[in-house]
Amino acid sequence: MGLLYLSTAARGDVWQRILAQELPDLDFYKGADAVPDPSAVRYLAAWVPPKDLSATYPNLELVFSVGAGVDQFDLDALPPHIHVVRMLEPGIDAMMAEYVTMAVLALHRGLPTYLARQRARVWQAERAIPTAKRRVGVMGLGRLGQSALNALRPFGFPLSGWSRSRKTIDGVACFAGGDERAAFLRQSDILVCLLPLTQETVGVLNDALFAQLPKGAGLVQVGRGAHLVDDHLLGALDSGQLSAAVLDVANPEPLPEDHPFWHHRQIMLTPHIAAETEATASAHFIAQTIRDHRAGRPIAGRVDRAKGY
Repeated sequence: MGLLYLSTAARGDVWQRILAQELPDLDFYKGADAVPDPSAVRYLAAWVPPKDLSATYPNLELVFSVGAGVDQFDLDALPPHIHVVRMLEPGIDAMMAEYVTMAVLALHRGLPTYLARQRARVWQAERAIPTAKRRVGVMGLGRLGQSALNALRPFGFPLSGWSRSRKTIDGVACFAGGDERAAFLRQSDILVCLLPLTQETVGVLNDALFAQLPKGAGLVQVGRGAHLVDDHLLGALDSGQLSAAVLDVANPEPLPEDHPFWHHRQIMLTPHIAAETEATASAHFIAQTIRDHRAGRPIAGRVDRAKGY
């Protein structure tokens, strides 16, 4: 039985070397053309898997996402016996925490405004606000959201978080469910979106949500591009309901050359680089997950089909 790898060649070389050391009995196939017998494929790793997986690979049991998200997978097209596993590589958590900290501090200190003034050759300062008076709210309290909150804690921001189900996090005011979302938004001077992308969260960053934030709030969007309604963000920025936004994801990616996000003075834009899978650590995660699967142990990162993440 083997693992079919369908992703970048450089990462594949690292995975092949490490898996050969940790699981010497596991065949490693780089690319579908390298598979001598489709029935030998028990595991598959990809960002976007090919169609008709169960028909093509009749003994397939686990499908790994090479990234933290799984919204690119058509979960309904996979039979129930094929489990989907999110990448739980610790480097992803650390990189996301770094990016969110950078973005929150940039909004807190008015960096978008100062960059626009630099381009316009305007030497003008604004009054600084203490971190104790800048409330930061994180939507999505999974591993990435909690890592981001832990990284922000030393700066002294009042922290809150919202998730679909109840969470308890030391030093964080936690809100849950639709009934508590408005209260969470009202106290978020800087809102960080780290929600998974599901049918319920498509377009969640819209006019109705922005209207519930304090006037002049900032947005950090590091979830998925489809969370955001682009025109609603532009309207909220132009009206002053939002003061600025840091965006690392877009829909589509890359953005068209004529998209207004490129040149809006109150938007800082990066090309989906907030967190990346590190090859060595992710290979160790794959090896451990396969060992757990073989032994019948619980599988870390297994996706709940009902929730979509």
